[in-house]
Amino acid sequence: MSSSDYTYYGYDLCIGGYFEMPTSDARKLLPSHLEPLEVQHERSILAITAFHFSESMVGEYDEVVLAVVVPPIVEPGKALPKAAFFPFMVGTSTPESRAHAIERWRLPHYMKDVDIDFAEEDGQVTVTVTDAGAPVLELVVTEFERKAAANNYTCFTVDPEARYKVNILMEASHTEHEEESGSLTLHEHAMTAGLTIDEVNSYPFREEWYQKGLQTFDPMESF
Repeated sequence: MSSSDYTYYGYDLCIGGYFEMPTSDARKLLPSHLEPLEVQHERSILAITAFHFSESMVGEYDEVVLAVVVPPIVEPGKALPKAAFFPFMVGTSTPESRAHAIERWRLPHYMKDVDIDFAEEDGQVTVTVTDAGAPVLELVVTEFERKAAANNYTCFTVDPEARYKVNILMEASHTEHEEESGSLTLHEHAMTAGLTIDEVNSYPFREEWYQKGLQTFDPMESF
């Protein structure tokens, strides 16, 4: 494939947390061809990731992704992904970024602009998501040992006609740990409607933080 076959996004910041959630919720959110990845019996994984994109086909914008973690597909000759996701809700700060991700990647979105605020201080980042002033969620991720990384992930999506897979490469200075020092606060909102909020852990079992870097999408495949 040539470089023109790929899609590139430059970001100033990307943080993420992985939280235990009820497997019963995960199964309701997933399409029938995907299974949740459990960390223990009846406890699956909610992944929340927030980006500040500085360069893209649709300009600068912020994004928050809520996803269920699923088993990756092992492909001969390719690196095993660090994680595979089925996003069930995406929020963005601009209508252009929303239209782009729906058309190109078939990602399900909350169809209003949301405010995504990043506050970085003392080795942690706090992301606050609000909708016209109403709280949606607050995610805190903390720093650990940092090093240059080129990490692979897989994203699964669907539409009424087909199911899709796309491989994603994240390149940046990166920190990842399982110190359980971050936190998550979820609020009742359309973006969190598929979750039993009281049964989602308020602390992450894994945290990730990418500094300024590049996100590269392979061409999307149907299967």
